[in-house]
Amino acid sequence: MDRMNPVNNDDVRIGVLIPIGKAQWGGADPRDLIAFAARAERLGFDSLWVNDGITESRIEALSMLAAAAAVTERVTLGTAALMAVLRRPVQAAQTLASLDLLSQGRLTVTVGAGFPGRFGKPMYAASQVPWERRFTRLDETVSLWRQLWREPENKSFHGELLHFDDLPTMTAPFRTDGPPIWLAGITPTALSRIGRMYDGWLPYPPDPADYKAALSGVHRAAEEHGRAQDAVTPALFTSVLVEDDPVKGNRTLERFALANYGLPLDQLRQIQAVVTGGADEVAARLSEYTAAGARHLVLRLGATGLDEIGEQLGRVADLLPRLR
Repeated sequence: MDRMNPVNNDDVRIGVLIPIGKAQWGGADPRDLIAFAARAERLGFDSLWVNDGITESRIEALSMLAAAAAVTERVTLGTAALMAVLRRPVQAAQTLASLDLLSQGRLTVTVGAGFPGRFGKPMYAASQVPWERRFTRLDETVSLWRQLWREPENKSFHGELLHFDDLPTMTAPFRTDGPPIWLAGITPTALSRIGRMYDGWLPYPPDPADYKAALSGVHRAAEEHGRAQDAVTPALFTSVLVEDDPVKGNRTLERFALANYGLPLDQLRQIQAVVTGGADEVAARLSEYTAAGARHLVLRLGATGLDEIGEQLGRVADLLPRLR
């Protein structure tokens, strides 16, 4: 469970992705993203999120969260998802602890290992990190972070891939245990790892029925490892566009899919939840996921250009009372 902002089966929280990729904010002043973050909090969103990557032009994820922390007071600040193993693990622990401290405990860190294609192997190559055994490296990185935050007296760490004999004393995060760490992924192996050691789950399945089935897998894995089901916050990542005109909506989403994922819309729909239509249709579709068990919705606005994205932010904000 998100230790700073606990949820129960009656609570639903709604967050929005800050469009830090240049493919989305385009020719606008990137400093306007800071105003976007402040406006999202004023409109009633519960959380702000950033994605991560180094092979495309974008504002660096943790730098954006630091800027957002300075202009917000209550929203959770999250990564969706952080490519954790592409950073030096001890230095990353220091950065995350500092963000948690400066935001007064508002940080949530979703991590991922990437996948083959433009969002995986090229980033590993550029970071000089082996692609092989990336999941083991990710789990060990998270375990190292937690040790640095929770056991400052423990100066050694020895996993299968990471080895340290003289760890430094780390800046203490705001929360004694450090920020909650979620995992993105929906494979059987990922579900088992989530149940075993992660605080939350942030997948993006196109079908709510698949979400429900996978969440049952997370719960089983948690119980097998002696954890309560509610030890894991069930979240959902989805792209959303509120548009009454279906022709215009599909045209806008097609531009969004090509610009941000390098995929035509029909291919994106096969691998990621994409919700569009009028306000009633969008609210109904998102409610299918909350009925399936999702308790924190992370919404990526399916438009390009800050003016259009800003308009979508207002339209989605109008739906917040209906989604909670």
